[in-house]
Parts: sequence; structure tokens; C-alpha cells
Amino acid sequence: MSTAILTGQPVPGSSIEADLRSLGFDVRTATDAADAETLLAAVPGDQRVAVVDTRFVGHRHALRLGLTDPRFPLAAVPGAVTAQPAGRQALTRALARENSANGGTVLAVDSLADRIVTALDADGGEVHRPELGSLVAAVPADPQARNEARQAVSAVDDEAVRLKSAVKARDGFFTTFCISPYSRYLARWCARRGLTPNQVTTASLITALIAAGCAATGTRGGYVAAGLLLLFSFVLDCTDGQLARYSLQYSTLGAWLDATFDRAKEYAYYAGLALGAARGGDDVWALALGAMVLQTCRHVVDFSFNEANVDSTAATANTSPTAALSGKLDSVGWTVWARRMIVLPIGERWAMIAVLTAATTPRITFYVLLVGCAFAATYTTAGRLLRSLTRKARRTDRAAQALADLADSGPTAGLLVRFLPAGARPTATLSAAAGAVLVTLGAWLWGPSWWVVLMAGAYVLLSAEAVARPLKGALDWLVPPVFRAAEYGTVLILAAKADVNGALPAAFGLVAAVAYHHYDTVYRIRGNAGAPPAWLVRAVGGQEGRTLLVAVLAAVLTARQFTVALTVLAVAVALVVLAESIRFWVAAHRAGAPSVHDEGEPA
Repeated sequence: MSTAILTGQPVPGSSIEADLRSLGFDVRTATDAADAETLLAAVPGDQRVAVVDTRFVGHRHALRLGLTDPRFPLAAVPGAVTAQPAGRQALTRALARENSANGGTVLAVDSLADRIVTALDADGGEVHRPELGSLVAAVPADPQARNEARQAVSAVDDEAVRLKSAVKARDGFFTTFCISPYSRYLARWCARRGLTPNQVTTASLITALIAAGCAATGTRGGYVAAGLLLLFSFVLDCTDGQLARYSLQYSTLGAWLDATFDRAKEYAYYAGLALGAARGGDDVWALALGAMVLQTCRHVVDFSFNEANVDSTAATANTSPTAALSGKLDSVGWTVWARRMIVLPIGERWAMIAVLTAATTPRITFYVLLVGCAFAATYTTAGRLLRSLTRKARRTDRAAQALADLADSGPTAGLLVRFLPAGARPTATLSAAAGAVLVTLGAWLWGPSWWVVLMAGAYVLLSAEAVARPLKGALDWLVPPVFRAAEYGTVLILAAKADVNGALPAAFGLVAAVAYHHYDTVYRIRGNAGAPPAWLVRAVGGQEGRTLLVAVLAAVLTARQFTVALTVLAVAVALVVLAESIRFWVAAHRAGAPSVHDEGEPA
């Protein structure tokens, strides 16, 4: 239960008390600042508390934005301030200061809530002030100002603003024009029936898994049903975020579920298409695995570039010519949507997959998907390369550590780093790229053999070389995606070269399990929770250790034994990383970790 403390002179006919109760607050009234301090001390420390001026005039949604958002320890709108448990001490100190400064009383023209906010600012507290736009939030000083404020409230439709703000500010073309115009109303319907974003996220996952099952039937009817269900799953995927924004139900667990389920849905659908094609006598497992590898590497490029530059010092803004050109293009309407579409975000990608599934074959679907994702990856990576080469930036220690965590280097690389000679060395990116070329090209030329083991050994050494120093170079953000491409690509090629039934599906499972581990690392870093524990990285071998192990297994085992080994390795990695990931995120949720919500680029 949350508590709201009303302060100031009561206003006849005011709806502030009813508005606060409708938002879930237990309302208490303070006669003066001293009484407010006493009431604040009586509120349990694990509850949210707000101090609100009784003269407040504004929209209920303005109060909702200012007083109920779980992401911020301290937040305020004119006439109201709130603190979650993490911000209670700061609020208590600020109120005590105002109480002692004014002898326990406040002049009638003053707003105690606003004075507290001023004191919090003076103490260096980070007070969140939501963007209200056309919403009204004010503390009128006289009857005329109150009448004008009430007229301003009547002139703006509170619910219309709330519905509009439920939609992500920056989204893809398909989502913006084909989904959000009606999914926002579905989000409101869910909110009014007490459904939570996590429940809608789970419904989206179940729908996508059913779609994958329909695709696995290998029939035309199954493909049509799969395409329709995949689209409906995406509608629900949009709805869960809109529901979170509409009702301000943000949570650490919810953000993790939303992100991981998106990946699980798409990759499970790839597997469903491959199973369906196999029923028709067409083996497209290599294409399905290739699509997963390409899409995962695309995401890692995004994550690594963002982490490398999120707090870099570049004098300190990005003033490169590439960034300037990008800004100009974003100022022209049609180029904005064209650029958002050609990167093939999740909306456009799933719509394309759904239509192609219903109208063509799995092989054609994967061919188009691979070409589209390859073009999008080339476009986005080229732009980031140009930005990195033309801007003058210095990476911070935090950014370098994030890249090191994303690299997923295991104990083998850690041991080799100790024995590498000091002195001038090639850049981290060149070392990683050289190792990746050696191991994947070796797998392509020789297949399962001791030559590939030798190339994998060289890859391990070059991987250690790449991470021997902090990743602060202009292009060092490329190291994690290069490692992903090397590991996943080696597994794909060796499984394809084994040329036995079951090898590629087993490789698909292994890459899926390892990719989950890498995505989990990203989401922990994004949530400011740090990287997975060192024991987990050691237990699953690190990226270089797994690559070497797969190469050795391919060389020493028969094709069928290799398939069994890949399956066992996939199950082992999946069990370890899933168990630790679920334990961590559930514990973080129960511990009241800061709530988050991803408003970044569509994935």
C-alpha cells in the first residue's frame, strides 16, 4: 500500500483525495509541516510515500506519471513529490530541513511539496520529472488561477493522452501504422481487466510456440495458420509494452521476460519451419541455423556499439560527419521511415516471415530472410564503422568492462593472457578477426579434422590476444560480434560437414543455448546488474573453449557420435545457463531491483 500525505489549506470541491485513492494511495492529512514529518515517520520504510498539496489542480494521469512510476526512487510534478523505499531517506531529510527552517509551519502561499523538491535538488538528489506535454499539473495561488487551471484540465482529454503515450515514441513503420493504432486499445482492455504485462508477454510466447507447431506440420494449412498466429503473437508483443506504459507496470522481471521471449519466439519459429520443411523432404536446417546466427550477430553488433558509446567521452558528443548526415536524413519525413524499414526491425521482419510462410515455402522464406538481414546488417554496421572512425572518442573503463563481459572469454583465454609477451601488439579487432577467419575457413576447407583443431588452437591464442588489454580502441566494439560469428559459424559449418541426419538440429540447439547465455549477459548489463558470475562463464567454457571443444569432438568422433556429443553439450549448456538466469532474475525481482523498461531501437 502506498501513502499520500496531503498538506496545505483544503479546497472545497477538490477531487485530489479521490484521485489519489483511485491511484492506490492511502490518504492522510497533515495540518502543518511538523505533522507531515510525523506522518511520514509512521509510514513503513518499505512503502512508497507521497507529499501532495491539497490545492493541486491537474489531470489524474499527470499524478499517475509523477507518483506511481516504479522506475524512479524520487519523482515529482508541480504540487506533488514521491519517494520509493530507495529514496525515503532523502525525502525525510528534505522534509526535516523545511520543517526546521519554517518552525513547523508553511505560509499559505507556499507549497510544501515544491519546497521539498527544491531541497532535494539542493542535496543533489535525482528527482525524476515526467514530461507532461498537454497534461496539466499546477498549484494555483488564487481563485482566478484555479479557475483557469480547471478550464485547462477540461480542454484536454486525459484518456486520449494516456492512450497516445502508451505507444513507444520511436518504432518501426509496420508497428507504427499497422499494429499500434489498435493494439493500444487492446492494452487498455487488458488494464481494465487487471491483466499484467507479464501475462500478456507469456500469452505472446505461447501463441508463437503454437505458430511454430503449425509450421512444423509441413502442410499448406499449417503454414497459413502459422503466419497468422505469428502476426497475432507480434500484436501481443506490442500490447505488453503498451500495457506497461499505459498502467506504469514496469519491472525488472518484465523487461527480461519481454526481451528473452522475443528471441525464443523467433528462433523457435525458425525450428518449426525447418521441421515442416523436413516433413516435405526438404532439409533447410542449415538455413535456419544460418538465420539464427546472422540475427544474433546483428543484435550483438547493436549491443556492443551502444555499450561502447553509452558514456564515452567524445568532446563529448558525436560530431562526426556521419552523425551529422544521419541527423539531416532524420529531419526529412520519408527518409526517417525508409531508414527504419531497411534495417528490418522486428515488426517488418516478422511480417515478412509470416507472409512468406503462408504464401511460399520454408526454403524461400529463409532465403529472403537471410538476404534481408544480411543487407540490414551491412547497412547498420557500415554506418557504425564510419562513426567510430570519424569521431574522436575515448572509451571509459565502464564501457571497456562491458565489452569484455560481452566477449565471454573463458578460463583458457584467461590463462594464456598471463603468458603473452609485453610490448606492441596488433589491435584487438584485428586479432579477433584473424582468429575468426582461421577457424571458420579451416572448418569450411577441411571439415572435421585435426587441421581444424589446429586452426581452433590458433583462434584460442588470438582470442586471448584480443582481450589482453582493455577494449578501448575505436573499433573494439566489434570484438564481441566477431567472437559470436566465429563460434556459431564453426558449429554450423562442422555440423553441415558431418553430413549425417540430426547433426544440424543438434547444432541449432547448441547455438540456441549459447546465444541465450549471450543475450542474458546483455540484459544483465543493460539492467546495471553486471555480468553473469565468473563460475558460470567457467562452467560453460567461454566462447574460445567451446569453439575448441567442438573442433576436437568433430575430429575424434564419428559423424553420429559427433551428433550425440553436440546434443549432450547443448542440453548441458542450456540447463546451466537457464537455471542460473532464472535464479538471478527472480531473485532480483523479489529483492526490489530498480524497474526498467526498454525504449530503445526496435530489435
